[in-house]
Amino acid sequence: MSDTDVATLTEAWGRHGVLFLRDQHLTPDEHIAFAERFAEIDLASNKVGVFGKVAALTATLNDGDRVEIYRPLIADPKEARKKRAAEGKAMKKGAREQSAEPGTS
Repeated sequence: MSDTDVATLTEAWGRHGVLFLRDQHLTPDEHIAFAERFAEIDLASNKVGVFGKVAALTATLNDGDRVEIYRPLIADPKEARKKRAAEGKAMKKGAREQSAEPGTS
C-alpha cells in the first residue's frame, strides 16, 4: 500500500471514526501489517468488532467478515447532525434570497 493510500485512509479514519474495507482477502499476518501502517490504531485500547458487533481480538473470522476498529468519538453525533442541518438551512435560505434578487435567475 502506498503512502498516499495510507494518508487517504488516515484522513477518512479521522473524519468518520470507522473504515469499511470491503472484499479484502488478507491473511492474519497481512491484517497485522496493514494495521501497523496506522500508528494511531492501538488495539490494546480501541474496541474491535465484526459487522457492527463488538468482538474479541481473538475471535475467529469467517471468509467475508467485515472487521471494524472503533475509536472514541471526538464529537457528539446528535450535535454534529444539528450543525449540518443548520448549515443546510442557511445554504438554502441564501440560495432563495439570491434567486429573489432582481436580475438573477
